[in-house]
Formats: sequence, structure tokens, C-alpha cells
Amino acid sequence: MNTVLAAIATLVSGSLTYLLTRILIKVLRRRGWLVEDAHKPNKPLIPRPAGPALIIAILVGEAILYCLTYDVRVAALSSALLIAGLIGLVDDVKRLKGYYKPILLIFASLPILLLGAYVPQPIFPIYGKSVRLFIVYPLLVLAALPVTANTINAIDVFNGVVSSFVLLATIPLLVTFALRGDWIMLVAALPLLTSTAVFYFFFHRYPSKIFPGDSGTLALGALYGALAICGRAEVVGVIALLPAILNSFFFLSSVKKIVEHREVKERPVKILEDFRLAASPSREAPITLTRMILAKGPLSEVEVARAISILAIIAAVLAIITAFLTW
Repeated sequence: MNTVLAAIATLVSGSLTYLLTRILIKVLRRRGWLVEDAHKPNKPLIPRPAGPALIIAILVGEAILYCLTYDVRVAALSSALLIAGLIGLVDDVKRLKGYYKPILLIFASLPILLLGAYVPQPIFPIYGKSVRLFIVYPLLVLAALPVTANTINAIDVFNGVVSSFVLLATIPLLVTFALRGDWIMLVAALPLLTSTAVFYFFFHRYPSKIFPGDSGTLALGALYGALAICGRAEVVGVIALLPAILNSFFFLSSVKKIVEHREVKERPVKILEDFRLAASPSREAPITLTRMILAKGPLSEVEVARAISILAIIAAVLAIITAFLTW
């Protein structure tokens, strides 16, 4: 039964992601929902957002799992995904101010609390199940999804980066659920893995045919956080997200306020005449992971994306080791 569920979730989510994204590309082009790909010659216009296709594809996979298991955690995951995706869609259309999104994304955390789809006893390496946070944990849940959603949103800087990053970060969660024999959470994570894999390899890798938009990145980030919480893989999830978390930390610590990247006056990266990327020499420019990668010298967009992927792989390996330590 577990194998059949996994196969169904994988096939349905992957197929829908492919079909819906192809349709969405045509619809967005027809309606003029296009944005410039600023890091390429002639700045080609790319359709945006792909979020609705990703959200629907993953939701259908989760709905099938819920109908077969009636597990409340799956309902919480689906609700968090949908709420965050709708907030992102509003941002894609109307451009919310930077501090609005973290506040609104608290609503994505509420289904986890209201449905009781969590255990206030995170599992740490060595200490095991002894860490009890009955009072503090619900507050951490409220903060967690805004953090993971915005962290994933902030790493969406180049072609293929956010989709490949989420793909790599999801693998340690799958390993954790498999080690603990939590097959429902394992299958619940497969739509995220499959959809991001299909989206990356067919549409988002360099050169991108469509961008995920905030509806896509916020939905993926919120679902990732919800999976880590509902599946009791909080520590593993944090370690897998470390490169993205550090990117957000560097940015916020340098600008000293919650602000959208597009509202920053000094860009952290400048584009050279040969379209390679170089770190901004300005002291006013915010510090980001990309700027640090470029500190040694200019690189192409593909090279920067590859460097971020290498960091994601290292973080994923460390997270998998942590999964075994918490087993």
C-alpha cells in the first residue's frame, strides 16, 4: 500500500506540474504577464508566476493521500501550502510591502496549531526526545512558516536556484521519515520533491522558460516548513536550509529592517559588460550569499547558481547525517 501511494503521489504531482506549467506559460504570455530576465543579454521577457501550477499539482497529490489516510497532518500541510500560495499570488499581482508578508504568513502556520498536527517535543541529536517545549513550541510554529517561506523566497535569485535548492533540501526530510517509518509523511513529501524536480528540469533551469514568482516560492517554503514540523524533522530541516537561512541573515543584518529586495537602493551585485556578475563595491549594498560568492571575482550566472547548489548539497549531506543521529 505504501509503495502504491508513493507511486500515485509521484506520478500525479509530476504529471500535473508538467502539464499545468506548459499551459500557464502560454496563458501568461498571451496576457502579458512577463518580467525581464535581467542577467541575460537583451533582457528577454519571461512568464511569471508559475506558482498556481505548482500549488495545484502539489495539492492534488496531497488530496489523494488525505482521502486514503485521513491523516490530519496532510490536511495541515495542504492548508499551509494553499494559504502561503494565495498570499504570494496577491504579492505577484499587487506587490505587498516587505513587512506585510511575514505577518500574513503567520496565517499559514495556524492550520498546524488548530488541527493539532504537531508534537511540542522536537528531536535533537544526542538528547533524543527529552526536549519538551509545550509552552514555547506553538509560538515557534507561528514564526517558523513565515521564516521558511521568506527564506526560500529570498534565495530565488537566478535561473533554477530556488527549485533545485528545495529539491535538494527535501531529500533529507525523506530520509528522516523513512528512517522513522513514518510512511504517511514520506509520501506527503513526495509531491514537493516531484513537482520541484519536474519544474527544475523542464522549465526553470538555465535558461528559464518561466519564473515561480512569490506564489511559487512562498508556497514551497511554507510547505517545507510544515513538513519539518508535522514530521518532527525540525532540526534536520533547519540544517538543510542553512545556506538560504544565512543568505536571509546576511541581508537583514546589513539592511537592518524588513524590506523587499526590489526596494534596496544599492544592489548587492552588478552586471558587467560581458554579462558576468560581480560583487558591488559599495558599502551601502546589502550583504547576500551571492555577493559573498562573488567576493573573489566575477562569475557567470550559471557559475553562481552552481556554487549555491554545491552549498545546498553540503547542507543536505549534513542534514542527512543529523537524521541518522536523531534516529
